[in-house]
Amino acid sequence: MNTNEFFEALSIMEKEKGIPAEYLAEKISTAIVVAAKREYGGNDIVFCDINTDKRSFKVYARKTVVEEITNPDTEILLPEASKYSKRSKIGETVDIKIETKKFGRILAQTAKHVIRQGIREAENGLLLEEFQSRQHEIISAVVQSIDPRTGNATLEIGKNEAILPRTEQLERDILDEGQHIRVYVVDARETEKGPKIMISRTHPGFVKKLFEIEVPEIQNGIIEIKSISREAGSRTKIAVYTTDEEIDAVGSCIGPKGARVTEIVEELCGEKIDIVQYSEDPAEYVTEALSPANVISVEIEDEKKRACRATVPDNQLSLAIGNRGQNARLAAKLTGWKIDIHPESGFAE
Repeated sequence: MNTNEFFEALSIMEKEKGIPAEYLAEKISTAIVVAAKREYGGNDIVFCDINTDKRSFKVYARKTVVEEITNPDTEILLPEASKYSKRSKIGETVDIKIETKKFGRILAQTAKHVIRQGIREAENGLLLEEFQSRQHEIISAVVQSIDPRTGNATLEIGKNEAILPRTEQLERDILDEGQHIRVYVVDARETEKGPKIMISRTHPGFVKKLFEIEVPEIQNGIIEIKSISREAGSRTKIAVYTTDEEIDAVGSCIGPKGARVTEIVEELCGEKIDIVQYSEDPAEYVTEALSPANVISVEIEDEKKRACRATVPDNQLSLAIGNRGQNARLAAKLTGWKIDIHPESGFAE
């Protein structure tokens, strides 16, 4: 085995795949031991030392020096042992160097298989570590390819790849190869089939992180996002709050001339966003949540069941309910209250 070529290969793999040379050396060492000890009846007497710093590579079998051999795989006579170490004594062990070239084809294949498996494990470990460190964050990615059958997009994220399912893309997303996009890391965990990375552009957390990026007052904790309800690609409601009386929480999120919220709307391909003021008072909170409709009053009907009745002007009923009930549905999800909406006259238009 050409030692220089071996360690050069480790260095190249470390640079290209980001896997530490020491980790690879450990896996390769294990593979060689597993393959080589078959030559010794499966006895655990084979060792492999790979030192990446000193660039040294040594495989050896450790046998016990005896007067009479009962197991040729694990024992050696003193005259033979003296060839390897002049200090050999009966009852002690001697290390016998093994030439890796002598492993044979079967042993080499076994070693290669274990090495490949070790590299896959290392790659999976690095992938999982990378995404777990970015969990619940927004990351940039480049579209590598799009499956024409499923619409799933393969994304390049640093040195790693991840799949953005079509179900986690916005309805108006039109992705092209080479395009730079932003995605939200929902979860990253180990499964029986390997690391499972969940990324999304439809998750409510995506909107929350976009606001944290665009609104400095949220970043520094002056403004708090209390709740978000979202129907991705269509509409989002977000409730914000601050204890600083001099700060307009809603206005800060909208930004000068709407600049901050406009940036977010553009990222979300035109998704509508309602920013409302959070309140500890359920009636006030529900009133805000039904925005943009005007609400005349909110009566708490059952506090335990969190049910209330909202009264709106007759001409605001459709707006309060929303297209296919969307506004009322998002308001209920935002506040956690069941909202029964009634027109002021008692009769719907």
